[in-house]
Amino acid sequence: MHELIRDITLCILFAWMLGLLAHFSRQPLILAYLIAGFCIGPFGAGWVQSQESISVISELGLIFMLFMIGLEIDLKKIVRAGKVILFAAGGQLLGGCLLGVLFFVGIGLSLGGGHFDALYLCVACALSSTVIIVKVLYEKRELDTLPGRITLGVLVLQDIFAILFLAVQPSLANLQISVILLSIGRVAVLVAAALLVSRYVLPRLFHQIARRPELILLGALAWCFLVAETAERLSLSREMGALIAGVSLSTFPYALDVTAKVTTLRDFFITLFFVALGMTIPVPGLSVIGLALMIAAFTVVSRLVTTFTPLYLMKQGLRASLLPALNLAQISEFSLVVIQTGVADHHIAAETANAASFAFVVLAVLSTFAMSRSDEITRWAIGPLKRIGLKDLDDGQARGEEGHEGGHGEARRIVILGFFRAASALLAEIERQAPVLLEQITVVDFNPNVYQTLLSRGLHVIYGDISSADTLLHAGVGKSEMIILSVPDALLKGASNEKLVRHVRTLNPTAMIVATADLLSDVGELYEAGASYVTVTRLSDAHELFTVIEAAQAGLLADKRAELDLRLGERREVLP
Repeated sequence: MHELIRDITLCILFAWMLGLLAHFSRQPLILAYLIAGFCIGPFGAGWVQSQESISVISELGLIFMLFMIGLEIDLKKIVRAGKVILFAAGGQLLGGCLLGVLFFVGIGLSLGGGHFDALYLCVACALSSTVIIVKVLYEKRELDTLPGRITLGVLVLQDIFAILFLAVQPSLANLQISVILLSIGRVAVLVAAALLVSRYVLPRLFHQIARRPELILLGALAWCFLVAETAERLSLSREMGALIAGVSLSTFPYALDVTAKVTTLRDFFITLFFVALGMTIPVPGLSVIGLALMIAAFTVVSRLVTTFTPLYLMKQGLRASLLPALNLAQISEFSLVVIQTGVADHHIAAETANAASFAFVVLAVLSTFAMSRSDEITRWAIGPLKRIGLKDLDDGQARGEEGHEGGHGEARRIVILGFFRAASALLAEIERQAPVLLEQITVVDFNPNVYQTLLSRGLHVIYGDISSADTLLHAGVGKSEMIILSVPDALLKGASNEKLVRHVRTLNPTAMIVATADLLSDVGELYEAGASYVTVTRLSDAHELFTVIEAAQAGLLADKRAELDLRLGERREVLP
């Protein structure tokens, strides 16, 4: 017992120290935890030698990690997932697994006779890292973009795929239809029971203790370990039970409260899991390094092929097809969970598991770098893809429209560069107050959903990247009278309002240019760059909030709300 406490102390201490280094060098924290485990483990300094300690630490961390992954799986979102996400995820998972089996069996890994190295690797390589992707997309403010939503949707369906694999994983050595059906049946029974209890029993209990945070936390942990132990009794695994416990709580009324209270414990035990995993990684030989590099290369290539292809075939355009493929091009922390379950059941060789861990480390670093520069990489790749014959959504525009000369067809009197919520609201307002003005407007944007929706409404829209000089030149922006930049700098990719204003002013010295400022200090710089007028959205927001305060003080808040409800009911916005 004292040895376990000492080992946990060393794990946390080294994880924190190397975590600080990773933070300042902008590297994934998971990488730091793996290195910390290697440093103090049997293959490093040897300060932690007890296999029992490593096993206990690893299993606790794994249970908590799967419980939290389950909490973050929103079943309602999966049900509402659009066909684009469903086809993209289906193509990526099925295509990735098929290519994986062919590739890994082709390089000599086993698939049968009690050894399933190729199968485990193809499943591991089909999963992408939720931790890395969400962190980078959040920092880039791309979670709510179309490629971001596609990426997150695919991640959720990957988790469901992993759950199904874990359901049949214990029976791989005796893989018969009856055994598979029995395993799935046990999972179904456990899921149904957990969902029923979380739907009809737990909400009432949690409602009674809602003001006692310590009981909320204790109740969530009790539920996690209860379902985990039940799964163990059903010949599944505690890890599988923890995942089901999390999924069953993901849609119940106190899910956010539970998540908030368990997060600290989750971070603690996830840290322990990855440190313990690092302890099991020996100093790699040339064969392990070679296999790790092959796994990493296969993951990147297969992800690009299996994610890009279905999105491109569904007419999402080159950019919106490439970005999710780049975002997903790494191995998941969930993949390491899958690999470790295989090691525990002696389904996969230790050398193969070590190679997968090294591949995870390599891709964690490379994909973080690639995702942070995904816009530049995409712009660079679109040209060669077009040259080999792949068509983008602007292909039809290249022949001109309505008899216009000049590439994409000339822009009209008013041009909206970039289309997000402010532009969506502007078009709805114009449609309500001056619909005739819509015939004089051109929208330039690279969101395929916006492009198709605006075309269906009869508006003139040009597909293109507004940060590209060629797009603005061929769109005929130089002949327009008013140019509106409604997208704030925080959401622009590869440009800023100031740069766009300077470029547009060069193309069109006489146009009225309306720009958007994030900061008050940006206003003067935009006027110096050539803007005719600068909007500051915080001022209009402040005015609206002030009228709300006035209405509340006068007892007219209900009337103001009714007025707003009426206005909202009249709108047909492209981006709701």
